[in-house]
Amino acid sequence: MTEPAKPDDAATTAPVKKHGRGGKSSATIYDIARVAGVNPSTVSRALSKPGRVSAKTQRLIEDAAAELNYHVNPFARALPTGRTSTLGLIVADITNPTFFDIIRGAGATAALRDYTLILADSAESAVTEVTAARRMMAAADGLILASPRMDDDEIRELGLDKPVVVINREVQGVPSVVPDVNKGIGEAVRSLAANGHRKVAFVAGPRQSWMSARRWEGVQAACEWSRLEAVRVESSKPTVDGGRQAARDVLASGATAVLAYNDLLAIGLMQELQAAGVAVPDDISIVGFDDIFGADFTTPPLTTVRSPLGECGSAAVTILLDMLHGGAGGVAGAAPTLRVETELVLRGSSGRLLPQRRP
Repeated sequence: MTEPAKPDDAATTAPVKKHGRGGKSSATIYDIARVAGVNPSTVSRALSKPGRVSAKTQRLIEDAAAELNYHVNPFARALPTGRTSTLGLIVADITNPTFFDIIRGAGATAALRDYTLILADSAESAVTEVTAARRMMAAADGLILASPRMDDDEIRELGLDKPVVVINREVQGVPSVVPDVNKGIGEAVRSLAANGHRKVAFVAGPRQSWMSARRWEGVQAACEWSRLEAVRVESSKPTVDGGRQAARDVLASGATAVLAYNDLLAIGLMQELQAAGVAVPDDISIVGFDDIFGADFTTPPLTTVRSPLGECGSAAVTILLDMLHGGAGGVAGAAPTLRVETELVLRGSSGRLLPQRRP
């Protein structure tokens, strides 16, 4: 049943202004109350917490709001509820295509649940990351950290304030979504072994990268199983330029095949080796990681271990929203780790070792 407006709230003879400057709504809950014939307090309840008024009244208020082009300000709504319907996502390097699918997957899933995703870039800096995280915590309902560079204790401390989910890293007490690198790396190493390679170089990512350490462990284990020698080559940064800079050390290692921490390193390495007259894959095979957009644009197209990055972003949002709405997780909960499978994508940058290059 519709609640009648009080006499001092009615003002039914006054015209309601529908639009302000630029066509934007300047309507208030008092305008909606006059159009719907209810009290302003009823409008407030209906807009901030649907279900607290009758279905008929809810429809009246929603119709009046639509007629007046009224839109709820999520930050104003957050005052009584403590929720903003926004989620924060911090990535280690927004210029790295590795994060594109994570962002898209997270954003699409958030939108399906009527949440807005806000994004920040830490530029591979733990200090910048911590600062951005604390600022986001003040405005967002929860936080996703993609390949975080801050230490475990700082991540757990953030999780004490609001729900936190981590991608590409495991932190005790914090839910995470992690590609299981072992399957894809195993496939890559077995392929290299079958093509006559006996020594594999791993071009590493940042020293503070949890995922780089896991990929190196995976390469070592797979090479041991296939009876290949594994050597580690450091890179200055996980970029195309970092790959170029690692080329000399790769050649000095004597390896005939390379597994790079990511596709950007692999692409830069390929470019530098080709410029020096080294044929890919006839002289050296190169395998990247992640299967970023553009990995198949190189000459030859890059063989890579594919990570389902969009799935990682989507799953992280789902876990975060489950935590917000009463599911387990966080420092005090079960803090599950969701593992998603990787797979080898064979292209032209890896192949059979020519006889003159056999060790």
